Amino acid sequence: MKLTEKNAVVYGLNTVIIRKKPLEEPARGTGQKELAEEVLDAGLCTGCGACVGLCPYQAIHGDSTVALHRCDIKTGRCWAFCPRTKADLAALRRHAAPDTDWTESLGPVRGFYLCRAKDGANRKAGQHGGTVTALVQLALREGLIAAAVLTGPGERLLPRPLTVADPGKVPAMGKSRFVVSPVLAEFNRAAQEGTGSIGLVATPCQALSVAKRRRAGRSLEDRAIDRLGLVVGLFCGWALSWRGLADLLAGRLDPNAISAMDIPPSKYHRLEVSAQGTPLHIPLDEVLPIVRRSCLSCDDMTAEYADLSVGSARLPEGWDEARQWNQMIVRTPRGEELVELARRRGTLEFREVPEGNLERLKNASLKKKQAAREADTKRS
Repeated sequence: MKLTEKNAVVYGLNTVIIRKKPLEEPARGTGQKELAEEVLDAGLCTGCGACVGLCPYQAIHGDSTVALHRCDIKTGRCWAFCPRTKADLAALRRHAAPDTDWTESLGPVRGFYLCRAKDGANRKAGQHGGTVTALVQLALREGLIAAAVLTGPGERLLPRPLTVADPGKVPAMGKSRFVVSPVLAEFNRAAQEGTGSIGLVATPCQALSVAKRRRAGRSLEDRAIDRLGLVVGLFCGWALSWRGLADLLAGRLDPNAISAMDIPPSKYHRLEVSAQGTPLHIPLDEVLPIVRRSCLSCDDMTAEYADLSVGSARLPEGWDEARQWNQMIVRTPRGEELVELARRRGTLEFREVPEGNLERLKNASLKKKQAAREADTKRS
């Protein structure tokens, strides 16, 4: 073969490798530059923290991800693991749940339940029925995981991700915050220390990032992902801008005194905030303008890439009863084993699923998918 500029690459001073085909035009990179163009500058960053801790150039500031220095790596883990960059979804789904059919509306479904923590203290400390709190505690006590990355309260409405090994500390992390928590940055940090499997409570975008890492991590030298043993997903419609929420609540209550936040069924059309026992109801018309822009492009309401997913229940008895229960989708054998263990240990209690509940959840999920398609079309 004749040696030309297009079919040769020189390494060092003397080594020449001849390509069988001429070198094509350079492919578009998949590194920090493209991450900035496609995600950060486009307002699509979810604040998940996947790119922080594996790369020294990415950092969390408030509820945003920022680039501290320019990086010229053409293929970067920051781009590869971001939930908002392109991915082969068919291959991703086969890898995430190879033993379960992927449904259009809810992803893989091995079981659907209404349940709650049997321990009343866990129900009180947790969100709704306290199912997530109870399952994480059980996984720690049984040695299924050595630690769990959770979200706790921080200062001025900004959540704080923490790694917890003591089951007794889990209930303090049980409430929803409605502002993104960079739990994947904390996972990256925790995975560099100690040994043993780590559990993760994740929103849908965070669970998607983990799925991308599980499929491609070793090829990109992501050994941290080998420490991940369990992903408990949270149902999520959207998250709020941290600064927007602070402005919304300013003058209404002390942000450091907030004990709980909730979104009741759509007919109530409000955000409920409790501080020192005093409830505050804010119409959603005031809340929706501060929803993170990235959430409008998310088509996953139920954390389809988790091992199991948990959200608030809907019951014919009304909201006062429903808020004491959770809906739970079991997705993988790992999630199925944990739920069956919880049943045997009496950690969870179950009730019959009312007729039509699953269909209503499917319809709500499909509406979010349609809204995300419309948002992407409008943005394009």
